[in-house]
Amino acid sequence: MSSHFRPAWWMVNKHAQTILPRFFRPKLKLTYELESLTTPDQDFIELAWSCPVAKNNNKPLAIIFHGLEGNIHSFYAKGMMKAMQDSGFDTVLMHFRNCSVAPNKTARAYHSGETSDARFLIQYLKQKFPEKKMVAIGFSLGGNMLSKYLGEYQNDSQLDAGAVISAPFDLASSCQVIQQSLGKIYQKYLLDRLKHSTGRKESLIEPLLGLNKQDIKNIPTLWEFDDKVTAPLHGFKNAKDYYNKASSKAYLIKIETPTLIIHSVDDPMLSIKSVPDNSHISEHVELNITEKGGHVGFISGKNPFKPIFWLEQRIPEYFKKQLNIK
Repeated sequence: MSSHFRPAWWMVNKHAQTILPRFFRPKLKLTYELESLTTPDQDFIELAWSCPVAKNNNKPLAIIFHGLEGNIHSFYAKGMMKAMQDSGFDTVLMHFRNCSVAPNKTARAYHSGETSDARFLIQYLKQKFPEKKMVAIGFSLGGNMLSKYLGEYQNDSQLDAGAVISAPFDLASSCQVIQQSLGKIYQKYLLDRLKHSTGRKESLIEPLLGLNKQDIKNIPTLWEFDDKVTAPLHGFKNAKDYYNKASSKAYLIKIETPTLIIHSVDDPMLSIKSVPDNSHISEHVELNITEKGGHVGFISGKNPFKPIFWLEQRIPEYFKKQLNIK
């Protein structure tokens, strides 16, 4: 298929591309099995394996990293897991800390630039499945994290290829866009979910940050949430310091793993500063910049009753080409 994306005629609007896809997937079936993996700091990360669960064979393995406050039920994650499985891959999704069924045991959570859990998981999987080729797919926040990971570890990423979709490569400007876009609806949706998940660990967070559940509930913006919660919880001075250090745009030039970046210019949740060009990337990165597509949308097709999830064709095709799979 073509790498060129053409939006469905009935879904050209960027907000429609961003919001409506979740409503097309209520009956998507994916059988999965959860695994709790103990981390070096005696906490855990929860994995969701598509069934049948991967075995140590020649079948390639695709690792999925979801977006901000996402999980196995996020339409894009479940859809991509099924698409990769249908393309001959084993698949596993890593829930970022505190995005799993149970709250984590430590105060720390996750953020856009936190790569240590991903490193731990990839090394674990490499040891468990030494024969397998491995690829990784990151959506939105997970895409920024994956890009930073690939740039940090360069020729030691232990991945054979990667794909990054709708990543906020420039965090500060993208946060400002989210705070204003569509009458602040995107901000409210994300902020409400962050407050809920953070509130589950009130007993761990209050001694460290001096914030109780009501204090967290009263935080008015994403920027202030990152300033009062995300940054101090993970060793940053403030939100600006966090955004500067966690943004992955400067890491794209260092990537040595074959990587596909898919990004729409009309993404209503990201700043135009997040759109990379050839001056930002290494020779190992392929840019697929589209004019339309929204945020993790990319819906095409002529029939509104049979939408085509273009990402679920484009990404398996890219990986099969990189791994020389027919």
